[in-house]
Amino acid sequence: MLRTFFSSYRVTLTFFAVTFIFSGCKVGQNYQRPATQLPEQYGQQTQADTFSVAKIPWRQFFRDAELQNLIGSALTNNFDLQVALKRIEENQAYVRQTRFALLPAVNAQIAASTVTPSRNSLNGLSLENFIGTRHLEDYSANVSFTWEADIWGRIRRQNEATIATFLQTQEAAKAVRTNLVANVATGYFNVLLLDAQLDVAKRNLALGDTIVRLVRFQKQSGDVTELAVQQAEAQRQTADLLRSQLEQALIIEQNGLRQLLGDWPGTVARGNRLTTYPMADTLLAGVPAQLLGNRPDVRASELGLVAANARTGAAQASLYPALTITGAGGLNSFQAGNWFALPNSLFYNLATGLTQPIFQRRQLRTQLEVAQIQRDAALIQFRQSLNTAVTEVANALARNEKLQEQERVAMVRVQTLQGAINNAKLLFKSGMATYLEVITAQANALQAELTLADIKRQRLGAMVEVYRSLGGGWY
Repeated sequence: MLRTFFSSYRVTLTFFAVTFIFSGCKVGQNYQRPATQLPEQYGQQTQADTFSVAKIPWRQFFRDAELQNLIGSALTNNFDLQVALKRIEENQAYVRQTRFALLPAVNAQIAASTVTPSRNSLNGLSLENFIGTRHLEDYSANVSFTWEADIWGRIRRQNEATIATFLQTQEAAKAVRTNLVANVATGYFNVLLLDAQLDVAKRNLALGDTIVRLVRFQKQSGDVTELAVQQAEAQRQTADLLRSQLEQALIIEQNGLRQLLGDWPGTVARGNRLTTYPMADTLLAGVPAQLLGNRPDVRASELGLVAANARTGAAQASLYPALTITGAGGLNSFQAGNWFALPNSLFYNLATGLTQPIFQRRQLRTQLEVAQIQRDAALIQFRQSLNTAVTEVANALARNEKLQEQERVAMVRVQTLQGAINNAKLLFKSGMATYLEVITAQANALQAELTLADIKRQRLGAMVEVYRSLGGGWY
């Protein structure tokens, strides 16, 4: 028996060696990054620099201490980011599983059974006549294994897809992080904008009180009518209404910002004012080709293509023969007393099978065609993500440049209209201007100051958008 065992063992070893030689093959194409014809620069960018602000860590890009605290809290407590991190852990578990995918499945079993057949059955008569017992016992302890030889690389392609999916979730989490940093910064700047606009509204409300008193004094002197007083009151009420609306918006904006932090509604600390926050006139964007490494969403899209390519290879390998080897060995006896009597209770078996799919209602061929279609779709999505990224950067750079021009014009306009208010008040006192001219000058100055504050916030928003669209914020 032992001689037979070792003879079979040598045959099995030889078979395994041949199998391992052939298992070096993998069907399907290994992934290669598709050709991408990216532009040399963004839109009408005058010059291309190899450095990109995306490489700057967010703590260095945003130097406001209060904003840094808000972003740090959001990166720790934001719910969306926590979910994204859990998805990473989930896929990491699948990656750990791939380490054992090429190993055989091994099971151990201990079993005991007893059967008492009918006396009138053939088994019952056989037991009584030949063995002299009414029941049959069976005791078994064995170890069995099943192993699929990955000749065509199906399992390895599946492992490639699993690892690519894991890396894709990592990049997706980085994309969430990038967007979160940008959203917190944008929300913070919105709060600064509302602070600035609220200051403008309160100043105009105080100015409105002054104008109302002035018009009432003019009415007592008989220079204007009650209509002038009503118009001045209406203008003051407009400023008061705007104040209330801005206070409401400020509360809601702060609550929304704290929600990004995973916190309850409340106030937000500010370290700067809108007019004092430092703004860079020039933001280096690098070249579009750097987006392949800087933008997490672009990298995630490419990893989706890697996974789709690997799944196509696995589907193709399913069309080829599958080689499966099974075996078992252990102890077996029909009497408990002889269960461990060696070597008589020892048994083993080895088997191998080659399965070639022939007719499965075209399921495997359909799976391959669907996998190829999904790979083509993933390629389109990858190219679309690149196109979107380049367009977003070009738009953000254009906004940042043009808003600087708009800010300069808006500042001069505010100075002009503030001077017009002072002139109108002096002329009104001397009887050389009407109350309507004073009210109109005040309304124009109010709108100009609100517009200037909004342009300043838009500049800060454009700065954030340049940083985000280039892929900054996850370092």
